[in-house]
Amino acid sequence: MILPFAKLGTLALKTFCKPIAKRIKKEAGRHPKFRHSIINIAQVNHRFTTKLQRRIYGHAMDVAIRPLNEDKAVQAAADLLGELFVFTVAGTAVIFEVQRSSKSEARKEALRKQELEALRQRDEDLAREIEMLKYKIKEMERVAKGQGLGTLFNFRKPHAIEDGQSKGI
Repeated sequence: MILPFAKLGTLALKTFCKPIAKRIKKEAGRHPKFRHSIINIAQVNHRFTTKLQRRIYGHAMDVAIRPLNEDKAVQAAADLLGELFVFTVAGTAVIFEVQRSSKSEARKEALRKQELEALRQRDEDLAREIEMLKYKIKEMERVAKGQGLGTLFNFRKPHAIEDGQSKGI
């Protein structure tokens, strides 16, 4: 029952985080201290991705990398922050779903173990009851032999009695 609501909640959260990411992008360039720090982040990201692309495509690595201008750096950092926000929300939703699923599986496993233990206990109880009944049968046979009723309660060899009757004993 909770599964559809959890899925809908996750979908709604992902849908609502996109406008929030846009708002973060928009506000990122307005505050001077924050703007300066995200420009630095954007420049580091630009250098890293440029070096990585050059290495992948086999271009020269000793060429100087020109820094981004301030507007491009702010835009790149704002895009990075927006995407980071969206992926963080999505990752959190996935982690939540995995934890919920693992808790559900743990409950099912505990229930299976409990049922298995109940079956083992029942099996042991039945085995004890069978042993008790075997003991009672042996006692009845012993008492019957002692009183001369051995052929009446002889459960061990029913074929021998039939063979004896057919031969005329």
